[in-house]
Amino acid sequence: MTEATTTTQNRCYRHPDRETFVKCQRCGRPICGECQTLAPVGVHCPECVREARGSAASSARPIGRRFANALRPSGGRPIVTYTIIALCLVVYAIQFLTGGDNSPVTTLFWYAPVQTATQPWRMITSVFLHESPLHVLLNMYSLFLVGPALESMLGRVRYLALFLIAGFGGSVGVLLIANPQVAVLGASGAIFGLFGAYFLIARRLGGNATQFLVVIVLNLVIGFIPGFGIAWQAHVGGLITGLALAFVYLETRQRSRRTAQVLLVAAVAVLLVAVTYAKLTFF
Repeated sequence: MTEATTTTQNRCYRHPDRETFVKCQRCGRPICGECQTLAPVGVHCPECVREARGSAASSARPIGRRFANALRPSGGRPIVTYTIIALCLVVYAIQFLTGGDNSPVTTLFWYAPVQTATQPWRMITSVFLHESPLHVLLNMYSLFLVGPALESMLGRVRYLALFLIAGFGGSVGVLLIANPQVAVLGASGAIFGLFGAYFLIARRLGGNATQFLVVIVLNLVIGFIPGFGIAWQAHVGGLITGLALAFVYLETRQRSRRTAQVLLVAAVAVLLVAVTYAKLTFF
C-alpha cells in the first residue's frame, strides 16, 4: 500500500500549508484538525458550522443557551486551553518565587501515593504544578499544540472533563505502579489523555493519525529512560483514561444520546475512584 500523494485537493482550504485527508461532511472542502468541528456524522468546517447555527432558531433561555453553547463543538477561541495554560504558568511563577521545590505551594499540592488516604485532592492539584521552567514550558507547548483542536471538536465542558479526568487517571496510574514515597507533579498525565483522545477521534473520522501515534510512542519511551526523572506511570494512566473518554464521546455523539454520554463519562470517573479505594483498602 502506498501513501496518498499531496495535492491541492488534500490541503486545508483555510490553511494551505497543512495536509489533510478529512473533508467537511456538508460542503466537501478539505479541513485540518484545527478547523474540524465534530458533528453527528463526520466533521464540519467553520463556515458550515456558522451557517447551521445562523439558520437554527433557538428557544432556550439565556442561561440554558450559554450552557448549550459550552457543550456544543465550537470553532471559536479555545478559552479552556488558554485558561489552563495561564493557570499553570501563574502557579509555576508562584512556586519559583517562593522557593521552587521547597515552596509551600509545591509541598501543599504535589502528589505522593502515601498521601492519598488523607489528602486525595492532591491527585488533581498536582496536575497544575511543575518542577522547572523547561518542564512547564514543554507541557504548555504540548497543550497548545493539541488542546485547541480538541476543544473545538468536543466543546468546552467535554474538553475540560477530559483534561481533569485524564489528569486524575494519571495520578491513579502513579498510585498503582509507582513508589508510594515518591512525589510527582505536572500536567503530563492530562496531556497524554488529550494525546490519546485526539489520536482515537482523528483515526475514527478518517484522518491520518500515524504521525501523531509516533509522537505518543516516543514520549512514552522517553519516560522509561533512567535519569530523566519522568513519572511514566502518570503518562500511561492518563493515556488509557483519555482513550476511554474519547471512545465514550465518539459512541454517544448523537444528540439523542447526550444523557448516556454524561452517565458514561461519570462512570469513568467513578471507576477511577473505585480503583483508588480498592488500592488503599485491599492492597
